[in-house]
Amino acid sequence: MAGNILKAHARTPVAPKPEFLWGVSTSSFQIEGAAHIEGRGDSIWDAYCRIQGRVKGGDTGDQACDHYHRYTEDVALMRDLGVNAYRFSISWPRVLPRGRGVSNEPGLAFYDRLIDALLAADIEPWICLYHWDLPQALDDLGGWQNRDIAGWFADYATLVARRYGDRVKRFATFNEPCVFTLFGYGLGWNAPGIADKAALHKAIHHVNLSHGAAVDVLRASVPDASLGAIHNRQPCFPRSASPEDANAAQRFAEYWNDAFPYPQQFGCYPSALADAIEPYQRPGDMAQIARSVDWFGLNHYSPHYIKADSNLIGATFGAPPDDVPRTSIGWPIVPGAFRDTLLDIHHRFGLPIYVLENGTAAEDKLDIAGGIQDAGRIAYLQAYTDAMQEAISAGADVRGYFVWSLLDNFEWASGYSQRFGLVYVDFDTQRRIPKASARWYSDLIAAPRESPISSATANSVNAIAAKG
Repeated sequence: MAGNILKAHARTPVAPKPEFLWGVSTSSFQIEGAAHIEGRGDSIWDAYCRIQGRVKGGDTGDQACDHYHRYTEDVALMRDLGVNAYRFSISWPRVLPRGRGVSNEPGLAFYDRLIDALLAADIEPWICLYHWDLPQALDDLGGWQNRDIAGWFADYATLVARRYGDRVKRFATFNEPCVFTLFGYGLGWNAPGIADKAALHKAIHHVNLSHGAAVDVLRASVPDASLGAIHNRQPCFPRSASPEDANAAQRFAEYWNDAFPYPQQFGCYPSALADAIEPYQRPGDMAQIARSVDWFGLNHYSPHYIKADSNLIGATFGAPPDDVPRTSIGWPIVPGAFRDTLLDIHHRFGLPIYVLENGTAAEDKLDIAGGIQDAGRIAYLQAYTDAMQEAISAGADVRGYFVWSLLDNFEWASGYSQRFGLVYVDFDTQRRIPKASARWYSDLIAAPRESPISSATANSVNAIAAKG
């Protein structure tokens, strides 16, 4: 489908770098803006943002960080940080406005320019094919509930692989499939806003089928491709000692932690999902899903404290215990859970691990000198990178760490109310201002620490919530 619409782009191939990677991550819908120019089609998030009351403050991704026009400035920020890798996503509706069929040359050319700018700055590009912005035209045909989407996704992956595979070798199929399926099709909290048990289980299975199809395409199209998927994996603790909460935590963990890594690695669904997904399976599906990958992508922020609920999976988020410190948006701060998660992945899946999201939101404000002294974020990042070092010292094969995020950006249903960036963005003027945490991260990259977490660092974690 894609071959006859591609232009030749002869570039020097770039092999994956063997050293530990220090990077930053973003996603297309959250930073690019330029939503209605140069042929880009609507995504489900464009449509969702237009529904009153769905996104805090009525915010949209129409402008976001205007990265589409300011990418050279943002690459320069990455170069100044000293990162050697950048994980970003392709906007499916920007390169295929209707999700399939005729491609959009201006959209494809944007990523050519971005990739070439990254390579010129000696930053390795990591492409994620899907970070939640499904073309609305495909959602109109059923989206992830339609089994045909595995073929549509494979065609999209073919287009991306043939266009950029001469310069990009690192590809992820999906970012956090547990989140966009559970929140989008099971609980109705994110686009497309559906809360239906059948929709959820069809979406889970069809995303897994699409992963396997994309791995096949990428292997066939990109010599020396290094492939994986990015999973949000976090311990799920019962909110109370009740049997109901204990059962809910176990059930939630199977949806959150295992619904995608287990079929993709072991060719089977966890027990809580197997019977529910069985009606949508066909012979050969599990073999198609369980394709060999090269690494495990991990997004981790905090553990979950789960309680029983009347929703369709019988479980939801509860408040952390009172003695657990929290970020300014209420997420628990437990570096030890990060260490334990890395070790669990190492032993359970046996793949090299790349941490592709870790970070924290804070209530960042300009000080009198025009800077941002985000001491809480620094304390969080120091504690979590120390915990990562502990896991590495205990044998975990961790090969890279990427902060979420380079820039303050559009944070889905929270709009622009949460700032995760190392770089402050004034959304009115689009001015970028590196925060104190950016300087801290640059220093860390320049002289990585060797020692495990210290008691002083552990104590500093308790101040994160207060400092924001």
